[in-house]
Amino acid sequence: MIDLLIHIIIPLAIFSFIALFTLFAVYAERKIAGFVQDRLGPMETGKYGLLQTFADILKLLQKEFITPSAADRVLFALAPVVIFTAVFIGFSVMPWAPDFIPANTNTGLFFIMAVVSIDAIGILMAGWGSNNKYSLLGAIRAIAQMVSYEIPVGLSLIAAVMITQTLNLNDIVFNQGILATERIYFFGIWDVTEVGGLFAWNILQAPHLLLVYVIFFIASLAECNRAPFDIPEAESELIGGFHTEYGGIRFAFVFLAEYAMMFLVAMLGVVIFLGGWNTPLPNIGVLKLAEWTTGLYWGIFWTLTKSLFIVGIQMWIRWTLPRFRADQLMNLCWKVMIPIAFLCMAISGIWRILVMV
Repeated sequence: MIDLLIHIIIPLAIFSFIALFTLFAVYAERKIAGFVQDRLGPMETGKYGLLQTFADILKLLQKEFITPSAADRVLFALAPVVIFTAVFIGFSVMPWAPDFIPANTNTGLFFIMAVVSIDAIGILMAGWGSNNKYSLLGAIRAIAQMVSYEIPVGLSLIAAVMITQTLNLNDIVFNQGILATERIYFFGIWDVTEVGGLFAWNILQAPHLLLVYVIFFIASLAECNRAPFDIPEAESELIGGFHTEYGGIRFAFVFLAEYAMMFLVAMLGVVIFLGGWNTPLPNIGVLKLAEWTTGLYWGIFWTLTKSLFIVGIQMWIRWTLPRFRADQLMNLCWKVMIPIAFLCMAISGIWRILVMV
């Protein structure tokens, strides 16, 4: 009975977090956009516009289901569910604090890459099922972009895994702080196992992992269809991309999936490269800052803080850089990022053999 309750409570908790994060993120993005463009953003609905996103959700929930007469009704109805479910399941293997993880599996990283890729199938279902040329064109663009950028994402993660020697996300985070079960070296030189803090993070265990994280971050923006890689949803060309025909709760699911994906890739980068739930504060002599700021509640705090910081950078980039052309998008992926990612992967192998022995 207890196991059954756990299997019910955990998915509900994940869904509740995604819903609350989306409400917060939409408001935050509007405010960030306003700041970047020298305006105020939402101000009328509630104090400082705080109730604007709640008003938007209520509006979506009250709208009726409208299915275009020429659409494939089954694909059209299933697509938002497939898109959201793919991202939703990805949260099941993400560690939030020491041993505080919904599902601790030895193939966590492989699992998350597998289920998130299903998102592309949902987008294709939405574009094809809508029977709308703009939706279909947006879906085709999205698939081409997502399939292409999954390669540098995968290669950058492989480069990190060659250093960590495990696909278990919980173990990867453990070995980036004072609770590590292996010796940790800052750039392969300074033993920081007892020091901890940001010096023990994977991104600083080998110099090339700094570049690897940059590749992962840029490619993950494209995976989320976020600007400047938002060609699949280019409003000026495609009205709304693959979700042009969607409204009401169906559109809400697509919207939830987009913001959930933003947080998921930000959190995955934090887990693999930026110490996950480990504190950035090191032990300095008698000041055991790392030990004092490590634990269940501190872990959740650091995971949220780091992930939200990365999400903030994603939003900042969206309202700062113009959209890429399709040829620029593909050139960046195939001619720049993939060759560099392959090089970094080779360096990881050499570093593991020659330095981390």
